Amino acid sequence: HSPPRPGDLIEIFRIGYEHWAIYVEDDCVVHLAAPSFPRRGAGACTITSVFSNRAVVKYSRLEDVLHGCSWKINNKLDGTYLPLPVDQILQRTRKMINKIVQYSLIEGNCEHFVNDLRYGVPRSQQVRRLWLGQWLLAEPPWVLSSPR
Repeated sequence: HSPPRPGDLIEIFRIGYEHWAIYVEDDCVVHLAAPSFPRRGAGACTITSVFSNRAVVKYSRLEDVLHGCSWKINNKLDGTYLPLPVDQILQRTRKMINKIVQYSLIEGNCEHFVNDLRYGVPRSQQVRRLWLGQWLLAEPPWVLSSPR
């Protein structure tokens, strides 16, 4: 890996989903974690948080958040949205540390959180893929069974 720079988004590849963090400094990131999760650095994007509607914003060492998973710098929305100035990203990010925030897998997950800090736009492509997958697999709502 090339080393992350302040304000970079870090995508962490967990089994079945991605956890997201924003790089701050000195190998440390800010990310969402389940408030009552006992392990230091554990991410909110875990099965426990799916059933919770709250998360705490944590400042942690990247290594502690990884739990042995692979990761990459992923500022993939830079082509769609203009990133905020780095000093503004870091100011907004530091202001959130230790706050309890609303968490929703669909409307406010860890990917929404970091995209909002970097771009000012809460977006989650994981959720878009999930909904698209359901849309492609499900029968469209306008298809009604015709009487025979």
